[in-house]
Amino acid sequence: MIFKAKKIAEIGDQIFFKNGIKGIVEKVNENSVIVNITENRTDLEFGGDRTVVSHKNYKVIDCA
Repeated sequence: MIFKAKKIAEIGDQIFFKNGIKGIVEKVNENSVIVNITENRTDLEFGGDRTVVSHKNYKVIDCA
């Protein structure tokens, strides 16, 4: 898995957070992003497969 150097994700970017959760950014807010979860390798559960993640708590995945 390769992470991009940019700090803030854009709509459509795939991100990685909480040591095992991947998702696609649906909306970018001032301090956070709303993510549609695509892969969850943890015991955490998310209602509707969406969650809010602070810009400080994720890394953007380079899918190229």
